[in-house]
Amino acid sequence: MIFCVEDDNNIRELIIYSLQATGFDACGLADGNELFQALDNALPDLILLDIMLPDLDGLAIITKLKANAKTKHIPIILLTAKSAEYDKVKGLDLGADDYITKPFGIMELVARVKAVLRRTGQGQQQEILSCGDISVDLEKHEVRSGGELVMLTLKEFELLKKLMSNPEHVISRNTLLDEVWGVNFYGETRTVDAHIKTLRQKLGANGNRIETIRGIGYKMSK
Repeated sequence: MIFCVEDDNNIRELIIYSLQATGFDACGLADGNELFQALDNALPDLILLDIMLPDLDGLAIITKLKANAKTKHIPIILLTAKSAEYDKVKGLDLGADDYITKPFGIMELVARVKAVLRRTGQGQQQEILSCGDISVDLEKHEVRSGGELVMLTLKEFELLKKLMSNPEHVISRNTLLDEVWGVNFYGETRTVDAHIKTLRQKLGANGNRIETIRGIGYKMSK
């Protein structure tokens, strides 16, 4: 999981979309307060951190992260303004692992993320997810159920990947809608239900591994 802390909604959504499109799980956060709330629930493999943030700026956030034994080992890539040379140097001195100057290209961003994860040994992505007789090959984009190849649409694949990446965890319909269809999608949660129904049918006897949690959403049983 990669946390992206960026107060510009458009930039944040573009980064999250690009990371997810290249196979990463990613979560967008608007400021330091949201970041520290998220860290109470889960630790990411990497944090993309804008320096110019409201209230608590990026440099203050790095200082807090590195002072905490729980978070000090999380790799950090700074997102900086082109002219902020001092901030880049200060951020690296405080413990950031790399920086990317705005405006940046998405290919560069993804390459820097992969390089830092390789260098720090964090976030080694599982190439094959499995739950019972269901397997998802992330590199080949293939799904098998009971050894048989299953043909899925892109949204069905992303939905299954999300569930299988978090086995035994209940994921709400709204979360699935936001993370699979995107925050700018204006459909209803019934869209999720319809895709789950089709997904279960395509998985055959293994479809019942996707459990409905009444009033909340779904979870994948191991």
